[in-house]
Amino acid sequence: MAEVMNCTPTLWDTMREAGAGAVLALAVIAVGAYFLGCFNGAVIVSKYILRDDVRNHGSGNAGLTNFYRTFGGALTFVVILTDVLKAVAAVLVGVFVMRHLVSGDWLVTILAKYWAGLFCLLGHMFPCMFHFKGGKGILSGGTIALMLDWRVALVVWGGFLVLAILTKYVSLGSCWAGASFPFATFFVYDHSLILTVLAVIIGGLILWKHRGNMVRLVHGNESKFSLHKKKE
Repeated sequence: MAEVMNCTPTLWDTMREAGAGAVLALAVIAVGAYFLGCFNGAVIVSKYILRDDVRNHGSGNAGLTNFYRTFGGALTFVVILTDVLKAVAAVLVGVFVMRHLVSGDWLVTILAKYWAGLFCLLGHMFPCMFHFKGGKGILSGGTIALMLDWRVALVVWGGFLVLAILTKYVSLGSCWAGASFPFATFFVYDHSLILTVLAVIIGGLILWKHRGNMVRLVHGNESKFSLHKKKE
């Protein structure tokens, strides 16, 4: 019990003792996760397979919802698979690097997941090979939550699904995911300051990317999600 209550000092001390190894691990994870995140499924499929960039349609967002509304079809599953697998790969690479350069301690492993998740989302939202114009990070972020802890995923995904299904506003569920993520992290990992700060940054990025949706929700002109492809 004492070890759990002192999880933040233990995590901090482990990283500090690792010294240059910790710095190297964080740098390698950041670069690797970012470039994995840059593989934006909606942009790749629309631009290179359909020859019609999704960012030129609808909301202009390079995300799953805008892709489905614009194109629909079976290629939507390719977008889903791409954004899910890149998040999985980023987290697994992060864990692998951290375990080999720093420690296999479970808290250090969790830190690696959060760190990799943050940079994977940065790559998804601001991909350097697509003029830094990417998606809003919900699918990849949700995948990262699933790989962190079932309790974090339950809070994030549970609220998202309830709100999205009941209101048909995907953006409302997305805002819940971004806002609830830091709180879930704080309580699940026994008030760990380091992990909570990373969670606040991740959740803040998601909310910031949805700032336009929040304004439209307040004004009552946000588009509702439909299983039928939107016709232009």
